[in-house]
Formats: sequence, C-alpha cells, structure tokens
Amino acid sequence: MAQTGMDRFWQAEPGWIVLWVAILAILVTIGWYIIGKIRPKSVQKERPANDWLAKCRELHSQGVLSDGEFRTIKTNLAKQLQDELNDNGKKG
Repeated sequence: MAQTGMDRFWQAEPGWIVLWVAILAILVTIGWYIIGKIRPKSVQKERPANDWLAKCRELHSQGVLSDGEFRTIKTNLAKQLQDELNDNGKKG
C-alpha cells in the first residue's frame, strides 16, 4: 500500500516535525498581523457621556424628552460621567 503525505509526515524525524510546526506557526502569526493591519477597524469609539448628555439636554429643551425621561438619562449617565472625569484627571 502506498504511503500518503501525512503518513510520511508522521514517520519523519521529530526534528523535522518541530521545524514544520514552527514554520506553520510563524506563517499563521504573520497572516494574523497582516489581516489585522489591512482590515478596517470595526470597533468604533463610544461617544463620551458628556456628548450624550448634551444631546439629551437639547432634546429635553425641544420637548422631545419629558422631565422624568431626562432625569432617568442623567441618573444613568452620572456614573459614566464620573468615570470619564476620573480618567481625564489621571491622564493629564
């Protein structure tokens, strides 16, 4: 019976197997790096809470949001605003 390529591969000396696995790992790593550089960034940066609050304040002044809705939004954004202020204080 004729040996297939895989049969010959597994019967090769361990040094050759390690070499081919290392080459494969290097090629996969290079491919991963290239794809990461070429592919556009799909993750968009989240708008700061301050921007959201300003937009909601505008909607509230136009009558689109009720007083209760605006209060709820402010309450929900308060923690995020505080975190952003703390982060800005640490950065600069």
